[in-house]
Parts: sequence; C-alpha cells; structure tokens
Amino acid sequence: MSQFALSAAPPLTTSRVRLGLMVLAFCLLWSSAFAVGKMAIADCPPLVFLTVRFLAAGVLMLGIAVLSGVPWTLSKRDVAVFAALGVANQALYLSIGFIGLKTVSAGLAALIISANPIVAAVFAVFLLGERMSARKVLGLLLGLAGVAFVVRSRLILGTDQFGGIVLCLIALLSFVVGTILFKLFAPKQGLWIGNGVQSLAAGIATLPFAAGFESISDVVPTTRLILAFAYSVVIVSVFAYLLWFRILQVSGATAASSYHFLIPPLGMLFGWLLLGEHLEPADLVGILPVALGIYLVTRPTRG
Repeated sequence: MSQFALSAAPPLTTSRVRLGLMVLAFCLLWSSAFAVGKMAIADCPPLVFLTVRFLAAGVLMLGIAVLSGVPWTLSKRDVAVFAALGVANQALYLSIGFIGLKTVSAGLAALIISANPIVAAVFAVFLLGERMSARKVLGLLLGLAGVAFVVRSRLILGTDQFGGIVLCLIALLSFVVGTILFKLFAPKQGLWIGNGVQSLAAGIATLPFAAGFESISDVVPTTRLILAFAYSVVIVSVFAYLLWFRILQVSGATAASSYHFLIPPLGMLFGWLLLGEHLEPADLVGILPVALGIYLVTRPTRG
C-alpha cells in the first residue's frame, strides 16, 4: 500500500475527488456503526463483543498482509506506538461508548461522537498550537449548543439515560485524544500492518475486562448478531478505520473533514432505519447547529 507524503498537496482534480469520496465513504460507514453496534449488544455483552471483534480484525489484517506480501517496515518503537494508539483509539473509546449504547439510542450516540472535530479544534489550540479563529469559536458554540439541546430533550422525554449520555461524552473525549495522539506520534509507514497491531492490542487490552465483568453464557447466537459481527469486523474495524487513518495522513485531510457534518443526520437515519428509533422534532432542530458547527470548525482557511 502506497503512502502519501504529508507535505505534498493533492492535485486539484483527481486527488481531491478521490479524497472527497474517501471521506464520504467513511462518514457513511462510521455513522452506520452506531446502529449496528446497538444491534449487536442486544444479543452479546458489549466487552465480549468488542474483544472478539478487535482480535478477529487484527488477525484478519495481519493475515491479509502476509498473504499479499506487504513488507514489515515497523520498528519495535513503531509497534509499541501503534499498540498504544490501539488502546486509546479502539479499546478505550469503543468500550466506553458501547457500554453507553446500552442505555442511549444509536442516533444520540452518533450525534455526540460526531462532535469530535469540534472538541478536537479546542484541544488542537493547546496541544498542537493551532489558532482559534472567530469562525471556529462560532462553530464550537453552535455544535455544543446543538448537542446540549438534543440531550436535554431526550432526558426530558426519558428516552435516553443520563449515565449512558455521560459515558458517550467520555468516549468522545477518548476518541479526540486518540486522534490527536495519532497525528503527533503515529509512524508514517506500515499503515495496514499498524492498524492490525492496533486492533490486536485493543483486543488484548479489553480481554481481561470482558472476562472479569461479563459472561460468555449471556451471548445469544442469533443471525442478527452474526451479521452485525461480520459488518463490524470487516467493514468498520478493518475498512473504515484504515480509511480514517489514511485520511489523517493525506495532506488536505483537514479540509476534507468538513464532510463530517454528514455524520449526525446519517447516524440518526440509520438508527431509524435499522432499529426503528423514534425521531423527535427537537432532534432535527438540534442536528442543524451541530452540522453547521462541524463545518465551520473543519472548513479550511482560504488563501
């Protein structure tokens, strides 16, 4: 798999179109993962599901790497960095998020997690030295206001529980921190093998908690669970994560991340389509400032 140079700007036409399609595909897959995950934990304890998912994805990616002749270019330090990123980006973030999904709708979880570009913009000011412009401040306020509006509405209606919402917010912070750590420390080569290492590390980190707090006997082997597992491993853990980290490595990915405004409405749409989750007028009202806030925060500065 070829790597993009971080300093090179993509050509105006083909590369930008390709990048746009990559980000659109990621948004579609990422937003569907919340509803699919909630389907899975209806028949399987969340940590058990995630442990098997991580380990299966890691073995699958490393196996494909061996069969396709992908060279091993990682040093011992690279492996350690990818393993640490796997714990932050997958084990911690998804474990907390999936436990939260037990008492929160997939649509609301998608809305909260999709605010990660907004929160990341704040972290980037302090950790990466990026400038907080007036446009980003406006986007931050709009995004937070939209999320708060929907959360308040859901709590009043009693459709989502406060504890689950708090867990989703913690998962959001974990994902943001993991993303920034990836930008700061991730090796620039060996992305495919590195992602396999991340998944294996996530599975190993999650395993003792799954064994200590959950039971295999609670797994109900339904067709729904099998399909959700296959989708989560192949499409989300393998393809979507590789797509996400590939985007992070491409020059111009910050500009492309403005497409993230699609995730809140898509997440609620998948919750409605796959789970029959009820959409309130307040949900639709709250989505608009969140989507606009994400766009304002992630839109590149011209000139």
